[in-house]
Amino acid sequence: MKRLARLAWDRLSIYLPLLLMGVLALGTYWLVRSTPLFEPDAPERAQRRDPDYLMERFSIKTFDGDGRLKSEVYGEQARHYPHTDTLEIDQVRIRSYNQRGFMTVATARRALANNDATEVQLMGNARVVREATVDRSGTALPRVSFSGEFLHAFLNEERIKSHKPVELERGGDRITADSLDYSNFDQVMEMRGRVRGTLLPPPR
Repeated sequence: MKRLARLAWDRLSIYLPLLLMGVLALGTYWLVRSTPLFEPDAPERAQRRDPDYLMERFSIKTFDGDGRLKSEVYGEQARHYPHTDTLEIDQVRIRSYNQRGFMTVATARRALANNDATEVQLMGNARVVREATVDRSGTALPRVSFSGEFLHAFLNEERIKSHKPVELERGGDRITADSLDYSNFDQVMEMRGRVRGTLLPPPR
């Protein structure tokens, strides 16, 4: 009896490594099938840098919360760039009204404007004009214009900046400078570089 048991054990020990290899192979196969696959992250889509729409000979109007006209933008052609949400406009003309109802007109051969045209970079024969008017106290305000090859207008803030030569005309006064930072709210104007001007005496 012992001899038969020993023979059986000897035969089992011969096939035992094969059985263990089979069990390990089945276990490995099961692990591979049951483990979720993690795909590499898809590369981010490159942001579109070409215009997503064009407008020809257009006019865009914006209104404030009370329904009053706030600004009006004209142009021969405009291209919208989605990655910056800006409009590039050819032969632009912008009329903007501040809270007191004073109108400012900006023109240029080309402009870059944000989505509501409150910030505009004017390039090529750029000009920003506020016509003569009278304020609430009855004081006469003379016509003011800024001109140059580049003007950066912040219409809501009533501010004009330029890092290039600019000319200011206010009534009969005329001043030129290499750069400009003007705030109508603060009534402060900073001109740098070669500043030259002609100032006329006020009328009696």
